[in-house]
Amino acid sequence: MPACAPAELPRRLGSRIRRALQQTGTNRIVQLRCPIAPVDLLSWLAAQSMAFKFYWADREGNEAVAAVGAVLQCEVNRALTRESLRFLETYLQQADPGVRFYGGGRFDGQAPVAPHWQPFGMGRFWLPRFELRREGSRYWLVCNLVPELDRTAEAAIKEALAALQWPEVAMDARLPLPVDRCDMPDQAGWTRNVTQALAAFQQGHMVKVVLARQVQYVFNEALDGLALLHRLEEATPGCFHFYYQPQPGTAFLGASPERLFRRADGHVWSEAVAGTRPRGQTEADDARLAAELLQSEKDRREQYYVQQSIIEELRPLCETLEADAQLSEMTLARGRHLYTGIRGRLRPGVSTGALLEALHPTPAVGGYPRPAAVEAIRAWEPFDRGWYTGPIGWLGVEAAEFAVAIRCGLAAGHHLYLYSGAGIVEGSVPELEWEEIEHKISDFVNVLGLELRRS
Repeated sequence: MPACAPAELPRRLGSRIRRALQQTGTNRIVQLRCPIAPVDLLSWLAAQSMAFKFYWADREGNEAVAAVGAVLQCEVNRALTRESLRFLETYLQQADPGVRFYGGGRFDGQAPVAPHWQPFGMGRFWLPRFELRREGSRYWLVCNLVPELDRTAEAAIKEALAALQWPEVAMDARLPLPVDRCDMPDQAGWTRNVTQALAAFQQGHMVKVVLARQVQYVFNEALDGLALLHRLEEATPGCFHFYYQPQPGTAFLGASPERLFRRADGHVWSEAVAGTRPRGQTEADDARLAAELLQSEKDRREQYYVQQSIIEELRPLCETLEADAQLSEMTLARGRHLYTGIRGRLRPGVSTGALLEALHPTPAVGGYPRPAAVEAIRAWEPFDRGWYTGPIGWLGVEAAEFAVAIRCGLAAGHHLYLYSGAGIVEGSVPELEWEEIEHKISDFVNVLGLELRRS
């Protein structure tokens, strides 16, 4: 089928929308697709006037999607569990192939919610009205319909289709410079938290906890979240890139190297990622840092806890399960981590909700054992993580993919909240862990070109 010009879309899709809305069938989801010429997805997303916007690009560069509008929403009241997602998966049982719900949720559904995280809710998944998808080198405009709900909205849907904007120039990605910065906790508070964690290890309460910091930047003008993501995506290849805007002026965005899980064709893939070193300035320096990470007893132990927890959680859900025989290195443009791939064949009937419930949060962002670590984080961290370290991604009829929301920030008006964490185990040194997080945050800030303006 030849690519459709933007001006032809209302005519080409309009008659198909009418026919689809005449279908019957309880809660059936119909997906209409039309091939189009290549379009810059972020520029297209920035040009749309709809309040809800979502962006997702996979780590391998195989596909990306920009989505606007909402046909259906599934709100999660507390935690992401198989029960909380049952409503959504009931809809997917009657959906056309290719239909996806996009979304994610908080790290901790029981922690108090800060004002800047209020628009995001505990967890939320959406069926968008329109999606611009890139699949390999092909581009599609997708329109999602639920005839039982949309039957009386034909005119409004066609009007929204006609109102889609198709920019001919790339978006303006200029960013202002921040004028102030506030760290929570400060270095004294951080040292106190790490010291408490080391004492808890000695008492046998847990063996690992991931502690984080929130850095708040203040600007003289409102931030453009899509401009931030545009800058971030260019500088961070080999990552999942995501953007969720629940309302104008507020957006959660990031570039995560870490997959929570992917499922397809009855199989599941996950990974244990932990330990951090930067990239070197020279080949010799880079090789030295790689060897240092691979030989670090402390980092290998931290990564082992992640691997064992994932295996323990997936084993009851899988008929077969295996992990890489050798520990390896995940190498990124600006850093490196210890990595083990894990894969299994799922038992019949295992839902995506069951996988989310089992795997989130992994010890890579929470700790081990999970309950004790999450309780410590809730008690010690003086800020709300919100969706930072939560799962973000999509689930469809027979497949799903979720990243762990790290290397991320929340743009809210004149404020940008950045988050980063470090795995604390026996032998961790507070000053060194502070420096690791400072490096991660500074790296993120430098990528965005947001050096603090000094008066």
